Amino acid sequence: MNRSEINAIMRDADAFLRQHQFHLPPFAYWSPEDWTRKGDEVREIVERRLGWDITDFGSGDYAHTGLFVFTIRNGLAAHLKLGKGKLYAEKILVVGVDQVTPLHYHWTKVEDIINRGGGTLAIQLYNGNADGSLQPDTDVTVNIDGVTRAVKAGGTVLLAPGESITLMPYCYHKFWGEGSRVLVGEVSLVNDDNTDNCFHERVGRFPDIVEDEAPWHLLVNDYEQYWGR
Repeated sequence: MNRSEINAIMRDADAFLRQHQFHLPPFAYWSPEDWTRKGDEVREIVERRLGWDITDFGSGDYAHTGLFVFTIRNGLAAHLKLGKGKLYAEKILVVGVDQVTPLHYHWTKVEDIINRGGGTLAIQLYNGNADGSLQPDTDVTVNIDGVTRAVKAGGTVLLAPGESITLMPYCYHKFWGEGSRVLVGEVSLVNDDNTDNCFHERVGRFPDIVEDEAPWHLLVNDYEQYWGR
């Protein structure tokens, strides 16, 4: 992805969030120059990868296969092993109409996906196996706002604003927006995008970036380059 495209997506998503009265934390708006003056006090932001995360999953076509994410808070995998500490994570997502996040599951993370406003969020579901294969014939049992529901393999759940679904480990899911762009919340166990994503087909979770202009704000993968320490 070109940095100019990423900057434009950031600005557009920021305006969409503000339109829906969702406000990001102050560190979202630090400039690259601000980051060069930060020290050990921001280690949690860096190590837990809080912040802007924009990807086209290696498709080269963000509008049709891509996702905007901002991670607001996150714990560490070590906390899960200890059973204490910050065991949770929270993200805000922007999902475009017919903009697909490819089919994937998580080995560890349990997550609630919440339609916070805008259009309808469509989620296709399958049961998955530990080896990454999917189960094409078994119903998927999910919880939608406290109500248990069985969904046929490959079936699609439609979430209107205010509705949410709980996804357990090994539950394959693919999602996109319908009608209009969707503001999506995610509340989950600790999130680790480097080790806890199993995509059914090979994708690039983080984009390769062509630096055709300076960053407006840093992506989570930019921190090490700019962080002053």
